[in-house]
Amino acid sequence: MEQARRILKDVFGFDGFRHNQAEVIETLINGGDALILMPTGGGKSLCYQIPALVREGVGIVVSPLIALMQDQVDALRQLGISAAFLNSSLDARSRRQVEQDLLDGELSLLYVAPERLLMPQMLSILDRVEVALFAIDEAHCVSQWGHDFRKDYQQLSVLHERYPRVPRIALTATADMRTRREIVDQLDLHRAGQFVSSFDRPNIRYSIGEAVNAKSQLWHFLEREHPDDAGIIYCLSRKRVDEVANWLCDKGRTALPYHAGLSQEERRLHQERFLREDGLVIVATIAFGMGIDKPDVRFVAHLNLPKSVEAYYQETGRAGRDGEPADAWMLYGLQDLITLRQFVLDTDAEEQFKRIAHQKLESLLGLCDLTGCRRQALLAYFGETRQEPCGNCDNCLRPPQTWDASEYARMALSCVYRTGQGFGVNYVIDVLRGKADERIRRNGHDRISTFGIGGEQSVAQWRSLFRQLISRGYIDIDPGGYGALRLSGTCRPLLRGETGLQLRKHKPREKQTKKPAKQPPIQTRNPGLFDALRNLRTEIAREQGVPPYIIFHDRTLHEMAERQPENPEQMRGISGVGEQKLKRYGSRFLDLLRSHSLGEASTPSLLY
Repeated sequence: MEQARRILKDVFGFDGFRHNQAEVIETLINGGDALILMPTGGGKSLCYQIPALVREGVGIVVSPLIALMQDQVDALRQLGISAAFLNSSLDARSRRQVEQDLLDGELSLLYVAPERLLMPQMLSILDRVEVALFAIDEAHCVSQWGHDFRKDYQQLSVLHERYPRVPRIALTATADMRTRREIVDQLDLHRAGQFVSSFDRPNIRYSIGEAVNAKSQLWHFLEREHPDDAGIIYCLSRKRVDEVANWLCDKGRTALPYHAGLSQEERRLHQERFLREDGLVIVATIAFGMGIDKPDVRFVAHLNLPKSVEAYYQETGRAGRDGEPADAWMLYGLQDLITLRQFVLDTDAEEQFKRIAHQKLESLLGLCDLTGCRRQALLAYFGETRQEPCGNCDNCLRPPQTWDASEYARMALSCVYRTGQGFGVNYVIDVLRGKADERIRRNGHDRISTFGIGGEQSVAQWRSLFRQLISRGYIDIDPGGYGALRLSGTCRPLLRGETGLQLRKHKPREKQTKKPAKQPPIQTRNPGLFDALRNLRTEIAREQGVPPYIIFHDRTLHEMAERQPENPEQMRGISGVGEQKLKRYGSRFLDLLRSHSLGEASTPSLLY
């Protein structure tokens, strides 16, 4: 462990371990297995990188993410660590060179895609080298019930069978209790130490709202909170991604689309620009984001519901990896709910999968309609208890109003029943509001008792009510009825008047008269110096052909601007400055700091 601490300071430039890093590293150094649950940005990679440098042999890192492999290898090489990757992006010649370097003992860390690792040729090569450890990143991919299932992951138990004396570490930021059990069973980690850090990301502000005019709401959020920041906007469909990206560009924001309908080269270029440019927005389907290491993503916005709490947590976790304030902002509407319900029902998967997918969707809907602290509910989903409300979510900052919706809920349920449980939301609302419509007359629904009984409620208010009735399980979506509504068994006590119903009050869209409190900005007493340091970092990153954050994180630059080191020894005290980076870049940053200091010293003589 003494050697591990030296590596932490001299190579990575950090003074101390965080979370459970020290215990995990000690377990692996001593030859034990480990299962790690640590939030995004919590420092998972150090848990296997440092033991791989301490132990004899090469650390093999299994990752499904080509972008992350490239990022990690670039970052390690900046630190003077011999690292490489093997995946489908390499041509035959490059692949052979990496394999030869592996056989020659030239590598400290090798990142491998799971499908390549399982090839007989690759396993044969591993038989001939000394392996320090196996790290299985994104281990939740092993779960067939999860949101990122990859079949190749379920075959990784071969590592324990073939190399029983090589320690293994499985890592994930997202796993409920069911997924954890599956990781243990599938990867044969029954004897592994389990290290679970808090899932809380206190720097992220969670906000979930009802979509009224989604584009207008999104634009107001961006203008108010993040006019110049990098961020990710998630949409459900490729068409919606293209539409929103083009609209943002027309509004003056630099926004790029990312989805499976684009060519591989377009996706690569857009991702590369996002990683290397400041203030760029990516509009994407869920095809984007896994393994994105960019630390200064200041917001993640959802314009549609994800499929589960795990997916929501993982996607929002891409914001604020540097620990600075960030936003997780989501809008959702009735159609999202119907679409996702229909998706679960229409899939030809086995019934157990449908049941679990339905349960996961119900948990997400519960989080959306919640009137209490979002963070408490989010942590509770992952088995973690938080005693006090967080004070940094929309419900804590602006407590929602509720109303007794019992009578209107009975009207809605009765209307669904009396129209024959064969129509969608819009039709039922038209009946409730007494709309003069040829289709309603033709079906005879202008003569039923619920026709026109809800005319005083607006369409938006009825849609909000139906959304909450569906999310709470009082109404189901007919699997064969194109979104038709039908009553569920749980609605009977409500229909009979045996129970009441309190719901979130629908808020009509208001003109923005005053701005809500913003997230506190990242603080620095020397903004001019910080900007100069960022510009130097960008210049060096272009020379090196890597994203700027691989040179230094913003947090390191903030500390430089604050402390203004004057020599290499003082520079060593800055978090994130290890020996290799000090050697490579120290003099250029020190020169800039000195010139800034001289400029400040000369300023008073110019003043009258």
